[in-house]
Amino acid sequence: MPRFFTGPVSGSRVCLSGETASHIRVLRMRPGEELTLCDGQGTDYVCRLEALDGAGAQVELLSSQPSAGEPAVDVTVYMAFAKADKLEHVIQKATELGAREIVAYPSARCVARYDAAALKSKLPRWQKIAAAAAEQSGRGRIPAVRAVSGWAAVLQEAAAADLPLIFYERERNNSLRSLVQVPWRSAAVLTGPEGGYTEAEIAAAVEAGLRSASLGARILRCETAPLAALTALLFAAGEM
Repeated sequence: MPRFFTGPVSGSRVCLSGETASHIRVLRMRPGEELTLCDGQGTDYVCRLEALDGAGAQVELLSSQPSAGEPAVDVTVYMAFAKADKLEHVIQKATELGAREIVAYPSARCVARYDAAALKSKLPRWQKIAAAAAEQSGRGRIPAVRAVSGWAAVLQEAAAADLPLIFYERERNNSLRSLVQVPWRSAAVLTGPEGGYTEAEIAAAVEAGLRSASLGARILRCETAPLAALTALLFAAGEM
């Protein structure tokens, strides 16, 4: 059944326009056929197409239920700015896997740097990538994609999670397996740039309340580490 994201849904009928109506035309849907609308906040609506004309697509709401594609746990991925399209790759894949949010931030060894003007143009594109990935993968929510300007602000945010983790290639004592044994409903996953974290950054993170964790003996690329950590956490939570 075709599935589309829309805004808040109310009443017994909805008029769809823009890209959604165009997509319905491309699919050559006919009146009487069913489709699913998702409000982007975790609810799916089974609908029947009533009409498709120049004004858009008119659909009748038949039933609603919580979106099956949403994890029961909230994992926010914090990824340092990276070169080329690495961050875009992580946004797409983290959305497919089930991240609640993706947050980009500057780190001491970042090669890529974005000022306010650059972020103003980048963020809408990043959010659009997340929206497309959410629709394709059957998510019930579109993860927010945003940027945080400083290390202290990132640590303050991340420390509020039940399970705040920073992944460090030199960590030898805390495996991820050992850290996920405690009950948790929300997690923060922090991963560094191409050059990794500095010792001062790790010390500040631990002081702020984050747990330094290892992803194993192999050093992962900056675009691999957040996806590996996210996947492992969702597996540990029974979401895979």
